[in-house]
Amino acid sequence: MRYLVSAIDDETSSAGPGDPHAPGAYNSRLEAAGHLVFVGGLAAPGTATVIDNRNGKPLFTDGPYLESKEYLGGFWVIEVPDLDTAHRLAAEASKACNRKVEVRPFQ
Repeated sequence: MRYLVSAIDDETSSAGPGDPHAPGAYNSRLEAAGHLVFVGGLAAPGTATVIDNRNGKPLFTDGPYLESKEYLGGFWVIEVPDLDTAHRLAAEASKACNRKVEVRPFQ
């Protein structure tokens, strides 16, 4: 099964304490174990553009869709045999990136 592990960031934790090499080492361990499908970090929400083309004429709006103290800072797509393994790896991700994470399965 594939899971999305989302790193939840906020303005106060963006430069939080922790080992700056930990995320890279964590990514290397995921890759070596054959679990890493994709990993990516995202720019700040203020760099976002929201596009709504539901009515046939696209509307482009600068900035995030929602105003929130927390936002998606980055993510991993992992492939593991079960939810328990996804949870274990997500706990390691939280420690490595010094942020809360959320785990969601792909359908």
